[in-house]
Amino acid sequence: MDLISREQWGARAFRVPNGATVYGRARAGVKLHYLGSAYSDRAHSQCAAYVRALQASHMDGNGWSDIGYSFLVCTHGAVFEGRGLHRRNSANGNASLNDAHYAVCALLGASGLTEPPDAQLHGLRDAIEYCRREGPCGNEIARHADGFATACPGPALTAWVRAGAPRPAGGSRGPGGTVYVVRAGDTLSGIAAGYPGVSWEEIHAANRSVIGADPGRLTPGQRLTIPAPAGSGSGSGSGSGGGSSSGARTHTVRSGETLSGIAAGYAGVSWQQLAQANRIAAPYTIRTGQVLAIPAAAQPAPYVPPPFPKGLRPGSASPSAVPWQRCLKRLGFMPGSVAEHPNYGPATQDATARFHNAHPQYRSAGVSRDVAVGSQGWAHAHRLAYGGNR
Repeated sequence: MDLISREQWGARAFRVPNGATVYGRARAGVKLHYLGSAYSDRAHSQCAAYVRALQASHMDGNGWSDIGYSFLVCTHGAVFEGRGLHRRNSANGNASLNDAHYAVCALLGASGLTEPPDAQLHGLRDAIEYCRREGPCGNEIARHADGFATACPGPALTAWVRAGAPRPAGGSRGPGGTVYVVRAGDTLSGIAAGYPGVSWEEIHAANRSVIGADPGRLTPGQRLTIPAPAGSGSGSGSGSGGGSSSGARTHTVRSGETLSGIAAGYAGVSWQQLAQANRIAAPYTIRTGQVLAIPAAAQPAPYVPPPFPKGLRPGSASPSAVPWQRCLKRLGFMPGSVAEHPNYGPATQDATARFHNAHPQYRSAGVSRDVAVGSQGWAHAHRLAYGGNR
């Protein structure tokens, strides 16, 4: 994810008290917007200036306390931080609607540039997944028009949302692939968890020139190329369906169905594989009565835990303490309310001891309360948390 902070794009300070209003309840998901006016594509170097102008329009023209959106996504796939994860947006129509969903706006027009390029769709997915992971929020992906009288986000994004808001076929953002910018505390396994079908080993192999030989040494700000999931091919064709596949099953489309919804009914089959097998291209439109070939289910690759990090020990500070805390939270040994921190402090030690009590085979011999995780316990915990072996 290429996240551009407010400081990086030169945002003005928001007005208080309204601009400091936080969300009053859990967000159900994300609502998508477009600009609703004419928009022409531009060089990426000019996108920040456009976002600054949009903020000025909202604050000086509309009288709002800040730019209205939670995040904005340019045609190059970069995600600009608007009000962010914690301050309530003002874009969804009224206070109740604003409180219920994040607002993510594509820099896309009602005229001029009206079709989102693949890089922008990837950026929208990046923003959605970031909101889910860090907000957090629920899984709903809706339109501004859902619950409010408006044409927003326009026909192209409406079709994309109704198709399940998929990443473009092939899973890449052009020749360079999807770009993820490393943040403090990230690990390759944690990054890979956000990209279904991609392992941390594949990310390391694609970025050895950036990371180096040690996959545990990540530096905040590094830009990693995320390879496409195996077997997710780019697909082509007019979207008329009827293509052949290696599987013998078929599915006849019913009114209201989407590719993602259909794929959910066939274990081991993704919507990308379904689109590829039937030569359905963006915006992934299917029609009632269309007969789709259902490809054979892909066999998932076995999960491989990330390497045990050097320097991870009680009472010491290490970036790897954060992913260890996330793993412990995922397994239920650390409360979700505990703040993540690179210090392997008392809360992390207590949670590690609880893990060892539940899995005494990984506790050091002769130690009744083992607060230090070892390489075997680290690997086992990650298999339980992320390998589907719970």
